[in-house]
Amino acid sequence: MLSVIYSDEFLDHKTGRYHPEKPERLTVIVNALNSATFGEKITWLTPTPALERPSLIPTLLKAHDLAYINKVKEIAASGGGYLDGDTPVSPRSYDVALLAVSAWLDGVDTVLTCANPAFVLARPPGHHAERNTGMGFCLFSHAAIAALYALEQPGVNRVAILDWDVHHGNGTQAIVETHPQIAYCSLHQHPCYPGTGRASEKGLYDHVLNLPIPPGSNITVYQPIIETRVIPFLAEFQADLLIVSAGYDANQSDPLANINLQPQDYALFTNACLGLTRKILFGLEGGYDFTSLSQSVLATLESCLI
Repeated sequence: MLSVIYSDEFLDHKTGRYHPEKPERLTVIVNALNSATFGEKITWLTPTPALERPSLIPTLLKAHDLAYINKVKEIAASGGGYLDGDTPVSPRSYDVALLAVSAWLDGVDTVLTCANPAFVLARPPGHHAERNTGMGFCLFSHAAIAALYALEQPGVNRVAILDWDVHHGNGTQAIVETHPQIAYCSLHQHPCYPGTGRASEKGLYDHVLNLPIPPGSNITVYQPIIETRVIPFLAEFQADLLIVSAGYDANQSDPLANINLQPQDYALFTNACLGLTRKILFGLEGGYDFTSLSQSVLATLESCLI
């Protein structure tokens, strides 16, 4: 069985009719999973409500400034607005974003308890959110928050984050790059938004590995990088938990970038990670073509069940 953490409340973060990060991203995935041949092997979990997790805000404060958290809350309470030109906040966005954080923390707990992968199917995404600002569709930095939370759990001394979204996770890196117990590895198109993630960036403890990928690349470019750079980096770090910022916007059909992966290629990515550990938390980041997005999530989850 494989746990998927999801709530219909994640659909209540409204971004506008023409925004690429829309609620339908989740509904197409849910529909695909419900009709998948392995659908009966999925355990659907509802995230812990924010009000039932008294430590949620203290945990959030490990990654974000209080002034920024309050800013998101106030914009939502005032009826909505924008953090930047790409990042809307609707009336329920603050509550939904808190629930998304809680879902990622539930994912950590589930993986550590079961020693098997889990998938957090939540929105808004998170890896562009920095300590004192949201950007790039992201409000709170889920992967970084989950990593910091995991280090507070028994038996967890090191956490690694693999970010295979087509865009560099500037927020994740900025939050964790000075932490000796967290490693961060990103494969991302370069040049591309947000313009960060140079290969020369190593972090304070040489625990950051950025792997810029040229536009037009396909799996023949990615596979040797995965095998000779990503997996050795993660293996050497010997993490007790692997968190994957699972963005699926490197697909050829995705409208926001220019990488030519196919949905089945994410099975290769997933299997490479499973070769290291089954203690993997996958969490949705980008992916804006509905068909390739849902097919890619299916490829990821099916690989975990083989």
